[in-house]
Amino acid sequence: MSDPTPRQVSDFIAAGLNCEHVDVEGDGRHFFATIVSAEFDGLARVRRHQRVYAALGDRMREQIHALSMKTFTPAEWAAQGAPGGAVAAHHPH
Repeated sequence: MSDPTPRQVSDFIAAGLNCEHVDVEGDGRHFFATIVSAEFDGLARVRRHQRVYAALGDRMREQIHALSMKTFTPAEWAAQGAPGGAVAAHHPH
């Protein structure tokens, strides 16, 4: 099984979670995702991450070796100054 691309990981997340925005960067083995979903409203960070892992299902164990993420509700995302619905620029590390 070949390593997934960042686009595929983004598509996997979006297929299992109703997202307003998903941005994934990575090298095929290690990924960093920024995910905005109304489903995160009222959930603690750990529960949000569990929700993303559930959306990825078996792919998280079989194809994706490492995933770090930032999760936001739409209101939190807006408060970050992110444009509504636009693809996020790369954040400085």
